[in-house]
Amino acid sequence: MTLPTRKAQLKIGDRTIGADHRPYVIAEMSGNHNGDLNRALSLVDAAADAGADAVKLQTYTADTITIDHDGPGFTVEGGLWDGRTLYDLYQEAATPWEWHDALFARARERGIAVFSSPFDETAVDFLETLECPAYKIASFEAMDLPLVRKAAATGKPLIVSTGMITTDEIDELMTALNDAGAAGVALLHCVSAYPAPVEASNLRTIPDLADRCGTVVGLSDHTPGTAVAVASVGLGAAIVEKHVCLARADGGVDSAFSLEPAELAALTADCRSAWAALGKPAIGRQEAAAPSVVFRRSLYAVADIPAGAELNATNVRSIRPGLGLAPKHLDAVLGRTAATEITRGTPLAWDLINPAED
Repeated sequence: MTLPTRKAQLKIGDRTIGADHRPYVIAEMSGNHNGDLNRALSLVDAAADAGADAVKLQTYTADTITIDHDGPGFTVEGGLWDGRTLYDLYQEAATPWEWHDALFARARERGIAVFSSPFDETAVDFLETLECPAYKIASFEAMDLPLVRKAAATGKPLIVSTGMITTDEIDELMTALNDAGAAGVALLHCVSAYPAPVEASNLRTIPDLADRCGTVVGLSDHTPGTAVAVASVGLGAAIVEKHVCLARADGGVDSAFSLEPAELAALTADCRSAWAALGKPAIGRQEAAAPSVVFRRSLYAVADIPAGAELNATNVRSIRPGLGLAPKHLDAVLGRTAATEITRGTPLAWDLINPAED
């Protein structure tokens, strides 16, 4: 397995995103506003305070994403939302369209990028009126190719989660994106389970996805905590997306697998540290370690040695610091005689030692 080496990039606002740039951290608000605009605005502030690069909304209504029905498939079975109808769930989780203008304005005021996931074509038209700088396509909509083409035709960059599509469908998706003229594409590895088990993460998919598609790659993460997201950076994730809430104890449709503000701040800092740590291949002593060279071992007089006395295992040893002859010369030194008096604690050098006798 190799890490992504392609120079694929995209831009959201003035921020370049790609393997050669620090990870782009997206704070997903989802339905964690709990129906309160002030809470939604506070989530924007929390994302900005935590150092995230972007805050993301979801743009739909219960009626644009499903219908009010309780037949087979319309009621969630098992998991976090067991027993709830899709309509009821989405009605609670939706971010009212009339809030969007205020949320976009707050994000711009705070200097953080803001964009959204549209869930139907009317949402794209609406978001275009807000000058949305990019679009995120959710895993469950990734094969809604008319929607994908509609978003791509805006000429904005698209970020697409791949949690619900097959290898063949990824090829279809890429064709649709390229044909429709998306201004840059990023594919996010994603496990569409809520929450997702850590052991199901399969992060080695990230470099594979980059090799297969030649795009910017990243992770949309639904696991608890931050470890998986930070680890993804080491495998080439240029984008990391996590759900956020103000406090899990306050409840909310996604709060169980969302980060609180302090955790988001830690995630952001740790992802950037992980990226900085990648560096480049450099086997052997690193430049930063140069001051520590003195602590290598070398040959020293560990007892006073009179002039003419033999150097032996009793009076010469390999010890720290590293100011004397390298330890590899020990066999060549032992058995020779001191050219001058050598006091205990003196680093050995060739001019202190008589040449070996023939």
